[in-house]
Amino acid sequence: MKDNELDIQTIDPTLYNDDLAPLKPKDRNWGAFEIFNVWSNDIQSLFGYTLAASLFLTYGLNGWAVMAAIILAGVIVMFLVNLTGKPSVKYGIPFPVMVRASMGVRGANLPAMLRAIIGIFWYGVQTYFASTAVALLITALFGAGDGSTFLGLSSVAWVSFVIVWLFQIAIFWSGIERIKHFLNWAGPLVYVVMVALMLIVWYQAGSELLPAVSSIFSADGERSGSAVAAFMAIVGTMVAYFAAVVINFGDFTRFVRTERQMKLGNLLGLPLNVAFFSFIALIITAGTLVLFGEALTNPADIVERVDSLPLTIVAALTFFAATVGINLVANFIPPAYDLANLFPSRISFKLGGLITAVVAFFVGALWVSVISQIGVPGFVNALGAVVAPFYGIIVVDYYLVKRQRLDMQELFSSKPGSTYYYVKGWNHRALLAFGGAALFSISTVLVPALSSLGGYGWMMGAALGGLFYYGLMLNYRSVAVTPAA
Repeated sequence: MKDNELDIQTIDPTLYNDDLAPLKPKDRNWGAFEIFNVWSNDIQSLFGYTLAASLFLTYGLNGWAVMAAIILAGVIVMFLVNLTGKPSVKYGIPFPVMVRASMGVRGANLPAMLRAIIGIFWYGVQTYFASTAVALLITALFGAGDGSTFLGLSSVAWVSFVIVWLFQIAIFWSGIERIKHFLNWAGPLVYVVMVALMLIVWYQAGSELLPAVSSIFSADGERSGSAVAAFMAIVGTMVAYFAAVVINFGDFTRFVRTERQMKLGNLLGLPLNVAFFSFIALIITAGTLVLFGEALTNPADIVERVDSLPLTIVAALTFFAATVGINLVANFIPPAYDLANLFPSRISFKLGGLITAVVAFFVGALWVSVISQIGVPGFVNALGAVVAPFYGIIVVDYYLVKRQRLDMQELFSSKPGSTYYYVKGWNHRALLAFGGAALFSISTVLVPALSSLGGYGWMMGAALGGLFYYGLMLNYRSVAVTPAA
């Protein structure tokens, strides 16, 4: 696509600012390595490790089967993000602009705001997890403090939380290039430390490690329902973990030079990355059973008990970097775009990020005392189910309804009768498709009678959203295939 085809001729201040405008190919400098590191930091964050490790213990399923389910989820997510990333590689637009084509130029604010809420929520949670690494470092160097707590956090934990919160704002404020460089060293470095931790745990556990691995693989845990159902529930939970990034992957791929580089980064960063990381999580989890008599799922807790000051310092800094990295990309940048899309003339990308940080502060502060009590797998599934239908709507709209052709000028026009104006800026057919699918997908998480479907909530919601949308838009396709200007 030529640069001049991405120039917006008529500026509508209610839909346009420089942060939302199409990014021209000459201004993009991300490649496969950057995309790989987006996924590396996501998978290797402290929350990602905790989720992966907990899956080996939660479902009472053979450990090899758990690994296979996690890897299959990586393959599925790779396929899904290749679909949602492609349009933004082609046109250079972020998610809230892309979704205008299906939801309408005003209706796009609905998925954008729901995605912003989820991003802010995750941002607060990941800020807390990153702060546990900083707290580990402070404790190792200066002691644990007087032991007093507020909202479940000690004084050291509160200091650590504020440090991480301020650090992330500083990195974000310095721009996307600084974030990219941060990711590019944080992603590979965390693997070095995780492998070192695995080898240390393996050495200290000695000959008892492999029998402990076998005990995890023996599937002697409590499980209700069939092994197949447990397998699919693990797949669904892992897909739901990536759900928010899957939907707004265009926020990142708009910076990528070519579609081929995006696909290579996704291949390396998802199935291959997930396979290696889940193996590390398995070995370390088994080692904690031998060394401490219990399975620990937070790497910060493991490093603390290994009792090696050099490892503690390096690991704490690395876990902090990895978790902050994905937080900036997956949970800071998307809400910043989404909030800017709500009031482009008043909220810039940076101001949207500042709003995100302020709200997320309270989410992270309440994580230990309130939010975490509902359980990690259910929490992941519930958040993913809310936005799931938008994935199906976006993909069906772009590939089947719009036939991979968008009009950039019309995406930034609120003129009545324009291509994406629909009815007063809202596509009522898309709203109906979202409502019907979202009602079902969230029910699989919240309604006890449908609890057996809980792990599949995201995938079923996405499929239903796309199916409903396609059926409702069959008689509207003539409008949708307007060629790009």
